[in-house]
Amino acid sequence: MRYEDEDRQSNNVDDRRGQGGGGGFRFPGGGGGRGIQIPIGGRGGMSLTSLLILGAIMLFFGINPLDVLLGGGQGFPDIQQMPQQQQVPRRTAERNNPFEIPGLPGSTEPASQQKPVPQAQDEMKVFISRVLADTEDVWNKVFESFGRKYKEPQLVLFSGGTQTACGTGVSAMGPFYCPLDQKVYVDLVFYDELKRRFSAPGDFAQAYVIAHEVGHHVQTLLGISDQVQRAKSRVSEREGNRIQVMMELQADCLAGVWANLNDQLKKRLEHGDIEEGLNAASQIGDDMIQKKMQGRVVPDAFTHGTSEQRVRWFQRGFDAGEMKQCDTFKADDL
Repeated sequence: MRYEDEDRQSNNVDDRRGQGGGGGFRFPGGGGGRGIQIPIGGRGGMSLTSLLILGAIMLFFGINPLDVLLGGGQGFPDIQQMPQQQQVPRRTAERNNPFEIPGLPGSTEPASQQKPVPQAQDEMKVFISRVLADTEDVWNKVFESFGRKYKEPQLVLFSGGTQTACGTGVSAMGPFYCPLDQKVYVDLVFYDELKRRFSAPGDFAQAYVIAHEVGHHVQTLLGISDQVQRAKSRVSEREGNRIQVMMELQADCLAGVWANLNDQLKKRLEHGDIEEGLNAASQIGDDMIQKKMQGRVVPDAFTHGTSEQRVRWFQRGFDAGEMKQCDTFKADDL
């Protein structure tokens, strides 16, 4: 991705690295909370190391932990009815920008009060801050185009564990979005796992993760998340998983929409960037992870979608650059 020193960094980054926060992931309303366990082959919980690998299945692309435990209806917001933002072919964007936003000045952040962190992680913080700023610029204009105000989410960087409105978040669960406080949570160590364990390197693969989490924020602002929760609470676990897959694939599609519009606005994409994002989507498909970790595929347990579905919905959003193309809840074929 193309970023220069003068490119804006978001002010909505809360750096909690070095503060600790430990403990298991707990959920409100559970009589003291519950720890997360992922059973495999009829056995009990997994080791922390294994959880670090598989935790990404659950929250890699922003699934709310409450979705897993509470479930979430009918009558989802019709994303196809949203007014269409003005579009232009990507190749001619420089002549007819759909947003007409002048460049914004760079922002400065207060000196960190955290313990020293590796230089590579500080560089990653700058990159994530710039990606988050790009999501703000795009979604602010998109919401404005249909008469609504976009509330920018905060992105929390943490190490090990941190408190959230959804309970205590731990790095083993991967990046996630908490709709109760409308914040995205990321432990930067995860990006090394993304590259090393999931064979998904590249800066756009990292940006794709953030864009997907912000996609969940867009769903929250539009009321989709609440309706998904209500729907899941009324159906079986199997049907609830199917609804959750729809929600995750919609967030993938919204990430693709963002990538398209951001490139029109900022000319960020370089050769191979989209392929990096598609590879990341493929590597974290439910079928791919299940096959790798337990040697068999259990479709009824899918919560995010297959590799093929993730790739297809991200590509659909990117090709169209329109939110109305992301109505997974009314799609004949996911």
